[in-house]
Amino acid sequence: MRVPLPFAWPYAAVFWLAFFWVFAPEWGVIKRAGGRTAEDDAGSLAVILIGNQMAMLLGFGAAWLARAATFSAHRLPAFWSGIAVMLCGALLRRHCFRVLGAFFNGAVTVREDHRVIDSGAYRWIRHPSYTGGMAIFLGIGIALANWVSLACLTVIPIAAYSYRILVEERALMLRIGEPYRDYARRTKRLIPFVL
Repeated sequence: MRVPLPFAWPYAAVFWLAFFWVFAPEWGVIKRAGGRTAEDDAGSLAVILIGNQMAMLLGFGAAWLARAATFSAHRLPAFWSGIAVMLCGALLRRHCFRVLGAFFNGAVTVREDHRVIDSGAYRWIRHPSYTGGMAIFLGIGIALANWVSLACLTVIPIAAYSYRILVEERALMLRIGEPYRDYARRTKRLIPFVL
């Protein structure tokens, strides 16, 4: 019986250290949202929180319960690749926190002084923070080296962030108007030049 590497010594120490480093600022973002949902948010913060928690529960559970779906080879390279993808996603999110500054919020909130930010990663894509978030969950799925885990940790966050993107873009187009429409015409949503 193969124990998933994030639960086997010494890999568990690396995984959980990386996991807590990745998610520590995320808990701060949620806390700053203050449990209040802005009118513009349309429940998208709850969708992301519930969706991502469900993805983790199912993903970690599948690593233990769906052992037949464990990668038959290359578990160790998958583990290290997953850690790298997780960390890259977290670094991209942290970059977005810095670039957006006061405009970054856990809930979709369009302020009176809101403007289009098109510097840093926002020069090429409209939602690099969500690209980073999805990469974090993808990385966890890869590190678990289990096909069912990988599917849960990829599909559910994509669905949650897709809803969030629709809500956020609707709010920004409504409140900012033409400057945001122009920005949307010249940038992709999640992957430069692709998607």
